[in-house]
Amino acid sequence: MTAQTAPAQTRPVQSPAALIRRRGLSPGDPILAWSVRALSWLALAAVVLMLVNTAIHSAKLLEHESVWDFVTGAVWQPASTVYGALPFVYGTLVTSLIALILAVPLGLGAALLVNEYLPRPVAAPVAYAIELLAAVPSVVYGFWGIIVVIPALRPIQEAVAGSPLGTIPIFAGPIAGPSYLVAGVVLAIMILPIITSVARDSINATPRLQREGALALGATHWETIRNVVLPFARGGIFAGIILGLSRAIGETIAVVFVIGNQPQINGSIFAPGYSLPSVIASEFAEANQPFHSEALIALGVILFVISFAVNVAARTVVSRFEARAGGADVR
Repeated sequence: MTAQTAPAQTRPVQSPAALIRRRGLSPGDPILAWSVRALSWLALAAVVLMLVNTAIHSAKLLEHESVWDFVTGAVWQPASTVYGALPFVYGTLVTSLIALILAVPLGLGAALLVNEYLPRPVAAPVAYAIELLAAVPSVVYGFWGIIVVIPALRPIQEAVAGSPLGTIPIFAGPIAGPSYLVAGVVLAIMILPIITSVARDSINATPRLQREGALALGATHWETIRNVVLPFARGGIFAGIILGLSRAIGETIAVVFVIGNQPQINGSIFAPGYSLPSVIASEFAEANQPFHSEALIALGVILFVISFAVNVAARTVVSRFEARAGGADVR
């Protein structure tokens, strides 16, 4: 007869939380856990309270016009009690789009340059100089836009408007100086360190084994970046782009200086305009017309909704990137 061996008994795998409970908690652990939960709920409650409060204060505007008329209205004349938000929504979206078009290639290129090509003694100062842009106050960017950017871009705008490209409405004249383009350029410089910093961190997170495996298979440095590094880091890069977009949408003081502050919709990026944050900052202190302050508060609600929608859309896209990456955190 063959000897039968008793099957080895395997213990069920326990979760980390179960192991901690089994080992016992120190008195500080539950205090820390409940403190973190309380602070998290407090932060969420503050956001909800702010939104509800703002909506309540702007509800008086509904006595004057409907939400649809306000959102789609293209005329803003407080002296005539005519309030339309569309020029400001349009200006916010146009300047933010221009900023992204300029900042995303520059930010991604700077991240690749610092991480992949520059030697370490040179890369560190370059990265520090780029990140230092985030510490510059917004009002300084506004003054710099007036003194440097507007005079520098005026000859370029005049040349483009006078060329065959000027027949395209988006590049048509006349040239006023402050414009959507100038505001977009200033915003691009302001969001550049955000995009660059997040992109650098995402690129650095690429596993070294994947890089070495691609090189061992005969891939060049650029092929490794294109086929290994960028696909792995795309979720984090996209998150950085959304952070930059959120900064561009909400920027106020710098845009006030360089956008021109004209509440109208212009098809040309060389024309002046207005944005949601800039009109609130410019007119709220002098809002003495009927329903004027309520209309400005309603613009703040629209700005909040746009920012919230952008972040929800970004979270959805990043979640898809994580699912394609097999559950890895690609932020």
